[in-house]
Amino acid sequence: MPADMQLDPGLAGAAERVRILASRHAGEADRTRKLSPEVVAAIREAGFARHFVAARWGGSEGSFAELTRAVMAVGEGCPATAWCASLSAYSARFASHLPAEGHHALWGAGPDVVVATALIPSGKAVRTGGGWRLSGTWHYVSGVDFADWTLVCAAVPGPEGPPELRFFALPSGTYGVQETWDSVGMRATGSHTLVADGVLVPEHLSFARADMLTGRNRDSDVPSHNVPFQAVGGLTFVAPVAGAAAGAMNAAVAVLTGKRRTHSVELQVTRAAAMVDAARHLVEQNARTIDERGLTAELMARNERNAVFAAELLVESVGLAVAASGSGGLGEGLPLQRFWRDVTSAASHVALKYDTAARKNYAAVLLGPEA
Repeated sequence: MPADMQLDPGLAGAAERVRILASRHAGEADRTRKLSPEVVAAIREAGFARHFVAARWGGSEGSFAELTRAVMAVGEGCPATAWCASLSAYSARFASHLPAEGHHALWGAGPDVVVATALIPSGKAVRTGGGWRLSGTWHYVSGVDFADWTLVCAAVPGPEGPPELRFFALPSGTYGVQETWDSVGMRATGSHTLVADGVLVPEHLSFARADMLTGRNRDSDVPSHNVPFQAVGGLTFVAPVAGAAAGAMNAAVAVLTGKRRTHSVELQVTRAAAMVDAARHLVEQNARTIDERGLTAELMARNERNAVFAAELLVESVGLAVAASGSGGLGEGLPLQRFWRDVTSAASHVALKYDTAARKNYAAVLLGPEA
């Protein structure tokens, strides 16, 4: 970890312990496509799940900057672990939009509840006595195989006009999981498919997707619970990638140290290291911008731009690290090839693509309205 990346108190020592443990298990997790129970327990015990939970429920009410640095630190050891740690924190932030009774349902017995989220709308729900009847299939739900609760987004009939999109909180055991995740990278994230068949969801375990998008929280005044999704969406996914790229650099350095090297190799390593540092600075800037609580349309659009550009830099940096290491760095038993696959896979997420996450909003800020 670079000297200027010391963690704040809170997640500091815990994140480092998770990094060390996850690094030891990373090869096995990649082979089995599953995080070990020890690593899952470490994510929970470190405080990732409680990071954004309100203090009244025993949570940390932590900052975005602290979480971002902790996720990047874990990512240096195992990107899949960092991905799941990040999503467990942000999913709890989403769940803060539930009514007050829903907060009690999730965190009344304690704050260390692992929540997974299916962000992409699917399925449907219909009104029933005191709640909703929910059915559907949701793909790419990271961490669903060990989550205590999962948030899914579904359409409900509108009173007039088009359907409304709402999130529904489902406790583990009320839905099925199909093991469909077969990506070449980030194998251990367990981003499988959730299936619900007529699950009854009480009213207090649902909230409007519009509230999450706008950051309008009717039942919590905690600052981190009142941030628009536009400002923070990319940060959720790019922080693990930034950590993974730093891990790839460490792995490449381990391959090259002590060996004869060419001028070209030195240029590749130098450029790759600069790209990783530049991307990490952009990622950290996003987190600081949110914590400073002065979000404007311009700053939110910049956050989107920063996230996608950082992802692009990180993919290129790992490509250079691989090229510099040559065939000797791509042995199946070496970590570099795993970091390479993980960064490539993670950076393909829709939240890290220009056309879907940054182009329109930032171009409007930079260039104004179209003629």
